[in-house]
Amino acid sequence: MNIKKNDTVIVLSGKDKGVKGKVLVAMPAENKVVVEKVNVATCHTKPRKQGEQGGIVKKETPIRTCKVALYCEKCGKGVRVGYKTEDGKKIRICRKCGNEI
Repeated sequence: MNIKKNDTVIVLSGKDKGVKGKVLVAMPAENKVVVEKVNVATCHTKPRKQGEQGGIVKKETPIRTCKVALYCEKCGKGVRVGYKTEDGKKIRICRKCGNEI
């Protein structure tokens, strides 16, 4: 999986198509990511402790990684990822413009 935490991604399909957001959680084992302001669900929570308040809470739920693409600032759209080694380090680059992601 080439998407990591704190990457900027764009949604390719679904009800949130075209939305840009930051990856909050990456789950490589399940091939899913949680992106801010994408795939928001409303959860009804019950107060657990005395004095705590219950109610309706909106929270982001995981989305499949095949439905998102890394966003390149230079190209201005979602791009595929390539790899290049510099000084023994593996660096992710944009396949279209060669810019470092």
